[in-house]
Amino acid sequence: MDLKHRCVQLNDGRFIPVLGLGTYAPEEVPKSKALEATKLAIDAGFRHIDSALLYGNEEEVGQAIRSKIADGTVKREDIFYTSKLWVTFLRPELVRPALESSLKKLQLDYVDLYIIHFPAALKPGEELLPKDEHGKFIFDTVDLCATWEALEKCKDAGLTKSIGVSNFNHKQLERILNKPGLKYKPACNQVECHPYLNQRKLLDFCKSKDIVLVAYSALGSHREKKWALPRE
Repeated sequence: MDLKHRCVQLNDGRFIPVLGLGTYAPEEVPKSKALEATKLAIDAGFRHIDSALLYGNEEEVGQAIRSKIADGTVKREDIFYTSKLWVTFLRPELVRPALESSLKKLQLDYVDLYIIHFPAALKPGEELLPKDEHGKFIFDTVDLCATWEALEKCKDAGLTKSIGVSNFNHKQLERILNKPGLKYKPACNQVECHPYLNQRKLLDFCKSKDIVLVAYSALGSHREKKWALPRE
């Protein structure tokens, strides 16, 4: 099967499958379900698997991918795996360690796409959602252009094949695109997109810059207030 006929080409020349399995689930869902769902998805023909450090299931998702490689269902190069840089790791010196942590959990040598999860930084530390005594998020001040340079270095090191962003608006994308010395443009911008939020203006902007818009919650979504971050 020629997967390129079921893929979209990114601006770095690589191909991303047009349909992917998102593995996020609420905390009450056992992590073993991510293992089961990923195996079933690969058996059903899915080749794009999407997870993130925040989801807390990369060990299970990685186990599922490796098991399907081991049983001969797929080869590693058949799978397009996306992971995400969480917002407590946006300081440049934390980017590579965060990616290496995901790779260790996955037990994979590289990810196919690594994206900045949100364009808003939170205080680094053990807590993924740090809050003060009043229950307010503790934000951090980070230059996203410096974060992007760290992602470029991860790409050059072979830890990820492509790099991109998520939940960025056009102004935030322009900050990256207009960065002096930009080496790689974002390959994609992953955002919520469905009939009730069609993202037409953002889609047109991304097309004009040769950036693929990747839709999540394509059939609609619900909100979990505990970790929803405000957008600029």
